[in-house]
Amino acid sequence: MSYANPDVLVSTEWVAQHGQDAGIRLIEVNEDPLLYSVGHIAGAGNIDWHIHLNREDVRDFINEDEFAALLSRLGISKETTVVFYGDKSNWWAAYAFWFFTYNGHTNCKLMNGGRQKWMSDGLPTTTDLPEFTPTVYPVGYRDQSIRSYRDDVLKHIIKVKDGVGAMVDVRSPDEFSGKVTHMAGYSQEGALRAGHIPGAKSVPWAKAVAEDGTFKSAEELKALYAEQGVTPDKSIIAYCRIAERSSHTWFALRYLLGYPKVSNYDGSWTEWGNIVGMPIEKTYSSE
Repeated sequence: MSYANPDVLVSTEWVAQHGQDAGIRLIEVNEDPLLYSVGHIAGAGNIDWHIHLNREDVRDFINEDEFAALLSRLGISKETTVVFYGDKSNWWAAYAFWFFTYNGHTNCKLMNGGRQKWMSDGLPTTTDLPEFTPTVYPVGYRDQSIRSYRDDVLKHIIKVKDGVGAMVDVRSPDEFSGKVTHMAGYSQEGALRAGHIPGAKSVPWAKAVAEDGTFKSAEELKALYAEQGVTPDKSIIAYCRIAERSSHTWFALRYLLGYPKVSNYDGSWTEWGNIVGMPIEKTYSSE
């Protein structure tokens, strides 16, 4: 069994050979934006998810015009193939992949294994900053089918109960059970309540990757999700804290397995766990 869309993944070797080809734009996206200045792949642009993809005045994304302006500055046209990579086994690279796809730029790929794999392979980096010729990127549409909002999730709980939907919580087991409100080291992304969305199944994102940060085989991925009732006949919503880990899982389900109805709840637990009146479940007890 091979990946449903094998072309969306490229190897470090492929990037080393083709990363600076005409029509290719490498983009590094890290949880820690300072890593880019330490050393990056030659020719790679940098996206700081804190400031380039999100608005400061509201907890939401930049708008369509701002997205088009960002791609213009990065020298990306509608025909450009964008190859993302980053730290944390591509958490934020997958987030950027999802966000670009949401905004209509579907010609995207991930470098399998991300920054970790590039470094472990002993491949070269540079601190030189690339210069891009600006483009005139057209303002596009937004594909709402791959983004879920809190009201969508509330309705989806019924679909899960009826057996036609699935909810995937990709956080750690302690976050899912309600033992903790946030992952260690991420107190700023916690919530007032701990637990998970009713009906959600726990499939931590890391179970989808090997030790070197690359994705597991299609057979392994299919078995991993099927064990929790996450199958291609259902509509699926993935979530985590703030959507970076769930973007990684969304990518695995949507592209590697080819499941047709997968969306990402970007509000995730940071939103859901703080909303008055929204239901939660907990499996952890301190007694």
